[in-house]
Amino acid sequence: MSQAKRNTASPVKPLSGSAEKQKQLQANTSDNGTTLTTNQGLQIADNHNSLKAGARGPTLLEDFILREKLTHFAHERTAERVVNARGTGAHGYFKVYKPFSQFTSAGFLQNPEVETPVFVRFSTMAGSRGSADTVRDVRGFAVKFYTDQGNYDLVGSNVPVFYVQDAIKFPDLIHALKPEPHSDMPQASSAHDTFWDFASLMPESTHMLMWAMSDRTIPRSYRMMEGFGVNTFRFINSRGDAHFVKFHWKPKLGVHSLAWDEAQKIAGKDADFHRRDLWDAIDAGNFPEWELGVQVVEEGKEGKLGFDILDPTKLIPESVVPVQIIGKMVLNRNPDNFYAETEQVAFNPGHLVPGIDFSADPLLQGRLFSYTDSQLSRLGGANFHEIPINKAVCPFHNFQRDGLHRQTVNKGRVAYEPNTLATGSEFRVDGGEQGFQSHPEQLESPKIRRRSPSFDDHFSHATLFWNSQSPSEKDHIVSAFRYELSRVEVADIRQRMVDNLAHVDSKLAARVASGLGINAPDAKAAAGRLGFRDYKISNTVEQDPALSMTSRPAPDIKTRKVAILVADGVDLLTFKRLQLDLQEAGAQCKLIAPQLGTVTTSSGKQLAVDQTFATSTSLMFDAVVIPGGADSAAALSQLGDAVHFVLEAYKHCKSICALDDGTQLMATLGFALKGNGDKVLEPTVGVLLADARKAPEGQISQTLIAAIACHRHWERLNVDAIPA
Repeated sequence: MSQAKRNTASPVKPLSGSAEKQKQLQANTSDNGTTLTTNQGLQIADNHNSLKAGARGPTLLEDFILREKLTHFAHERTAERVVNARGTGAHGYFKVYKPFSQFTSAGFLQNPEVETPVFVRFSTMAGSRGSADTVRDVRGFAVKFYTDQGNYDLVGSNVPVFYVQDAIKFPDLIHALKPEPHSDMPQASSAHDTFWDFASLMPESTHMLMWAMSDRTIPRSYRMMEGFGVNTFRFINSRGDAHFVKFHWKPKLGVHSLAWDEAQKIAGKDADFHRRDLWDAIDAGNFPEWELGVQVVEEGKEGKLGFDILDPTKLIPESVVPVQIIGKMVLNRNPDNFYAETEQVAFNPGHLVPGIDFSADPLLQGRLFSYTDSQLSRLGGANFHEIPINKAVCPFHNFQRDGLHRQTVNKGRVAYEPNTLATGSEFRVDGGEQGFQSHPEQLESPKIRRRSPSFDDHFSHATLFWNSQSPSEKDHIVSAFRYELSRVEVADIRQRMVDNLAHVDSKLAARVASGLGINAPDAKAAAGRLGFRDYKISNTVEQDPALSMTSRPAPDIKTRKVAILVADGVDLLTFKRLQLDLQEAGAQCKLIAPQLGTVTTSSGKQLAVDQTFATSTSLMFDAVVIPGGADSAAALSQLGDAVHFVLEAYKHCKSICALDDGTQLMATLGFALKGNGDKVLEPTVGVLLADARKAPEGQISQTLIAAIACHRHWERLNVDAIPA
C-alpha cells in the first residue's frame, strides 16, 4: 500500500457551518401540537383526572393513559456521567484559516471555505449534575466536529496536563476526589481528606495540583477559558509523515478568572452562573469564539524537549514550541433541548478522522476504552451513535446490526463482509488504500507491566508553572493550598503534601505550611517515601509567559457587565456620556437602584431601573459606576446594600468609577475627590475618581474602558481588610 494514500478519504460535498447538522436534527425535532395524545397517537380527552370507579372511588388499573404517563416519567432520566456530570453545550462551526496539508490530511483542516459543524460541551469534573458552576475544579472542554470524513472528537479540558500518568490510576483518582463514601460529602470539592491523602502519596500529581490551585480552575466564564487536548496525538500527512501534536483553544475574549471569595459566593447566589453566561451571550448574538492552535513536533525530534512527550503530566512550553493558530470556532446556537442534546451527546477521543492518530500516551490509551464503555452504560446500549446529536452528517455504512434502541432499518439479507449477495459482485474491505490507516509505529518489546523511567520526573514542570506566575497569582495559589489543606483533618496528610511542595519551590512550601499546624516542609522526608522518584530533568526554560493569565489583558470589553448605581436625584449628565461610550465599546450596562420601576433624575426625568440591590450583587458584574447627584449619593451612602455592593467590588479587584458627588460612597473606602481639579484621580489601581464636569471629553471613558480590559486589578492592596 502506498504511503501517499494512507490517510485519504473519498471526497464528499462540503458542509456549510452548523446548518447541515441543524437540518439533520430538525428531522427529530417537534413543536408543541394543538392536541394532546398518548405516545401511540391516541388523542386524550382529559389530562386532569385518572379513571376511577366513581367520582370518589379508587383508580382503576385499566387506566392505560395514567400508566403510560407515570411509567415514562419514572424513566425520564439516565445515569449521570461519573465525571464531568454537570455541563452545558452549544452548537457552532469551525473554519480553518489556510490548508494545513503540510502536517495532516484531515479534510476539515484543508479548505478555508468550509464551515464544519461542531457541538461543544463544557463541564466541571468532580461535581454531580446538580452542583454549582463556580466551584474550584478542572473544566471539561469537549468538541465534536461533524466532518465530511466522520465525527472527530477533541476531548480536553481547560488545563493542559492531568493528575495521573497511567489510566489504571484514574478510578483511584476519582474515588479519592468524589464525596467521601461514608457521608457523601463534600460535594464538588477537593478540600477533604481522601483526595489529599491520595494526592500526597502520588507525587506525579504535583504539576496538576499547581494548576488546580491556580485561578485557572475558577474561570470568569466558559467564554474566557482556554482549552487543551491534554494528551499527545499525531498528525499524519498524505505522504505518511508523522508529527506529534498538542491541541490548544485560545478564547478571543482573553483568559480570565474569578476571585476565590467571589466564586464561593456566586455558587450560592447563582449556581448556574457559567451556564447562564454562555446561554445569554449566544441568545444576545454575542457569539463566543476560540482559535484552534497546535504545537507540532516532528517525530524523532521529541527527545530535544527534555522530557517524555507521552507523559500527560507534562506540557510543551509555548516559548519552546510556539502555538500555530490554524482556525477559528464560533458558537452561535443554543440547544433546542438540554437533555436530547447536551445530556445525550457522547464524546470519545477514539473518534478520529484520517490524518489524525493516537500516540502511546498511557492515559490516552485507557481513555480510548473507558469513554465507549461509559456511553454503553449511560445511554442504554451499543446504538448511542444513532441518537441525533451523536449522528454523523456524512453517510455511514457497516454490518453492525440490532441491539437496544436501534433506529436504522437495514434492508436486505446481508449483514456480513465479505459477501456477494448484496449486489451480485464481491464486496470486500481487506487492506484497501482509502479510509483511515493507523500509523505504522515501531513498537518496543517485551510485554511488561512497568512505567518508563522517562516519566519519573514529577516536579520540574510544577516548578516551571510556579516560576511563570505573577506575584498575585502566586499569592492565590498559596491561599488555595492553605484553604484546601486546612479542611484536611489528618495532620500527617497535610505534612506529606507540603513536603512534596518543597521539591517544587521551598518558599512556596513554607508559605503553604504556615498556619496549618504542622512542621516545616521537609524535602528529605518526601524523598524517603514510597512513590518518590529520584529523577529530575532540566527545564529548557525557567519560565513561560503563556502559563500566566495576568500578562494577557483582553483586547476589548465586549460583553463585560457594568453596574451603574442610582437613586432619586441622580445627575444624568454626569454619566450618560460614559454609559453610551461603554455600550459602544461592547459593554452591557445595568441600572441598579433601591427599588424597581424608575428613579427621578436631578432634572426631573425618569430612568428605568433594571435591577435592585435586593435582587442583584456586585458578583454578577465586572465593573461599577457611581454617578453624581447629591441626593442620589446621600441615599446610596445610607443604604447598607449599596455600600456592601461597592466594598465587595473593591475586594474582588474590579474597576470602580465614581463621578462628582458619587465619590461620597467611596468615602467608606477612604477615597475622596478633593484637589482633583480637571484630572481623573486613580487613588489605587482600578479605582477612578473624577469631576465629570471638568474632565476633558472622553478621558473618563477611555480610562475606565482600559481599566475594565485589564479584567481585575489583582495587585490592589489591603483587599483582605475589606469587610465584605
